[in-house]
Amino acid sequence: MKSLTVELNGATVRYEVEPRQTLADFLREQCRLTATHIGCEHGACGACTVVVNGKATRSCLRLAIMCNGQSVETLEGFPNDKIMEVLRRHFHESHALQCGFCTPGMLIMARDILLRLAEPDAQTVRQQLSGQICRCTGYANIVDAIVSAGKALRSQRAALP
Repeated sequence: MKSLTVELNGATVRYEVEPRQTLADFLREQCRLTATHIGCEHGACGACTVVVNGKATRSCLRLAIMCNGQSVETLEGFPNDKIMEVLRRHFHESHALQCGFCTPGMLIMARDILLRLAEPDAQTVRQQLSGQICRCTGYANIVDAIVSAGKALRSQRAALP
């Protein structure tokens, strides 16, 4: 066992972990943060996407111990995040939710896209989401939700004094 200390969703936590335990398994099994879904376990589907030190990261490809001393954010860590608030609203309004399995990873990735690209168009969103799999084929509505969220965020920024 190895000692692991991380800033998880804004709180410092300490656990003992197996050296080969993935970050995804650590988050789900030890921390009980079940929004992080495990799909392919090969980094291809994006269901396990979380934020490590500010970057969207596949948690199935990273060992938990690799995050020692780092910041990790899961979907549960964004209850008051303005970008996530707008994204959740637009996912709802655009009917971008189907079975919901991909949704946590999609929302994390969508937030990452909007942090990097102020107002992406549909083609850019599709390219940026290329590593996220939705088996229900909800891509059209997901893309619409992200594009409209980008526009809404731009309007909000423009309205600020």
